[in-house]
Amino acid sequence: MRKAIATENRTSVQGSAEIDLASPATPYFSVPGEAAPRNGHRLFRLTVLMVNLLLLVCACVFVWSATWEYSTRRYLKGFSDAIVPFSASPEQKIQAILDWMARPPARIVGGIVGTPHDRDPLDTLNYRSLLQVCGTATNAFINLANSAGLPARRLLLLNPNRGTKHVDAEVFVDGHWFVVDPTFHVILRGSDGKMLTRRDLADPAVFSDATRNIPQYDPIYSFERTAHIRLAGLKFVGNASRKALSFLMPGWEDSVTISLVMERESLAVTIVVLLVIFFLLVLRFFLGWYGEKRLHLPSVSAGLRLRRAYQAFVNPAS
Repeated sequence: MRKAIATENRTSVQGSAEIDLASPATPYFSVPGEAAPRNGHRLFRLTVLMVNLLLLVCACVFVWSATWEYSTRRYLKGFSDAIVPFSASPEQKIQAILDWMARPPARIVGGIVGTPHDRDPLDTLNYRSLLQVCGTATNAFINLANSAGLPARRLLLLNPNRGTKHVDAEVFVDGHWFVVDPTFHVILRGSDGKMLTRRDLADPAVFSDATRNIPQYDPIYSFERTAHIRLAGLKFVGNASRKALSFLMPGWEDSVTISLVMERESLAVTIVVLLVIFFLLVLRFFLGWYGEKRLHLPSVSAGLRLRRAYQAFVNPAS
């Protein structure tokens, strides 16, 4: 009789233990006596921990990049305010920037920080050698123009192999995108003195007339083939990316924001980090749903965890 009762009690205890371990009410982080479920979901818990750590790191990087972008904007605004008359017309503002680039004050002329492909405005505005390269000269112009309230974007002149032969800028004035050449410090104009668009300059006669009096201007810098963003250098990935972006966002290449991202490192880093944070948040939400619905591990909210940590800190005895 005693043996039967002991066997029944042991079976009852084991059954309740099994029910407790399999119960959906089992906490996300189990107590020390519940070693089995913790070991059974170790990989899942490790994945959640890694995602949380990555979110924390990305949040820190975002604060750093946002501070970098803010300081860059302040620097560019002060720079443009110093050289661009506030009450001037858009055309006069463009010319003021080009005049400053053509006759800049004494600047750093020593070694270049970075490379000739540098996209940091602090470099392109302060190193004379960078202002002599079409890509970085256009970078400087676009950043100053946007800071002065003139929407501007990069314009790539392409050869028959879709390679870049020269870089100009386009500025939006009175409903049209007019071409500016920051390297030669000119606004391209027709015989009547009016500013020209890239479609106007695609006409060989108009192009020849507009560039005839520009000293040392190479006639191969023509406008038969142009682009705003060039992804051909990425080979198959670049072509696939262009098709995907054109499908999802028609006209994305014409965006001033996209062009500005290509010209300003701080803005590019900030946007990339934001996208990574968004992806990690979606992944974290999915892991929480999966752990709760599939693994029966109810997640503990971040607020509750912080409250428990605070209570443990202020009252270690508990």
